[in-house]
Amino acid sequence: MPKKIAFYVIIFLFSAISCKNKPAQNEEITTAKNPFFKLSLAQWSLHKTFNDEGEDPFKFAKMAKQMGFEGVEYVNHIYANQIETLGFDAVIDSLKVESEKHSIKNVLIMVDGEGDLADPDEAVRNKAVENHKKWIDAAKKLGCHAIRVNTFGTNDADIWKTSVVDGLKKLSAYAATKNINVLCENHGWLSSDVEKLMAAIKEVNMPNCGTLPDFGNWCIKRKDGAKWGECEEEYPDKYKGIALMMPAAKAVSAKAYDFDENGEETTLDFSRIMKTVKNAGYTGYIGVEYEGKRLSEKEGIIAIKELLLKNAE
Repeated sequence: MPKKIAFYVIIFLFSAISCKNKPAQNEEITTAKNPFFKLSLAQWSLHKTFNDEGEDPFKFAKMAKQMGFEGVEYVNHIYANQIETLGFDAVIDSLKVESEKHSIKNVLIMVDGEGDLADPDEAVRNKAVENHKKWIDAAKKLGCHAIRVNTFGTNDADIWKTSVVDGLKKLSAYAATKNINVLCENHGWLSSDVEKLMAAIKEVNMPNCGTLPDFGNWCIKRKDGAKWGECEEEYPDKYKGIALMMPAAKAVSAKAYDFDENGEETTLDFSRIMKTVKNAGYTGYIGVEYEGKRLSEKEGIIAIKELLLKNAE
């Protein structure tokens, strides 16, 4: 065989072997055969895709399926324009159709912008309860098991406890008639002061009122009393906070910001957190919520997914 031809034969064989060992682009790589949880995708992970880049939010179920997720967690305000244009019921019906088409489980709805269930003003609080009821109904129609609510209210701990217990009881009573859970996330202010949050949940004392521990979101006080922005005071021990929330957890949010060269989160010990989640006996959905800036949204989502699966047994 001429030397030139032999050279190309060797190159061809080397390339064929390399391609054989390289996973296909859409092939899923998992590191755990029997994870103790199920994977869902929080829509907030793609908020830039939908809000800034103009992607159709009705494609959310399809996108989640393509990335290897079993379930989805909706963010209500991402559909604000669609609700205004098409109507509330039409939007919910469309989401149901899309999820069924792609064999995706609808897990929960994160509800924002419908009023504060912990507002010190009872009239305002009651209006918030009424505003949330349509999302309870939507969750029921979609087959979700829960909605996530906000409980900012006030930073006065005594007033907050009275207010939040009242708001949660009223909404949870309605949700119970639909077999829907009302979940409190550590989402800022006193909701991130876990001892105070859990004392309020205990006083509500309703089986469908529980928690959604988020790996991030530990800011108790922000500059100038704002809900978002520069943090001035954080809950001192996030790992203790997650452990305290887990007995009442009916969902879990795996938030992450950035990753090192080994795929580990740079600000959170995922291995430690996942041991806490597993030891609590939790076997439900864990929602992937990327909130970083360095990676693209899809890259961040996959990085969290792989890190969860790495710590899944």
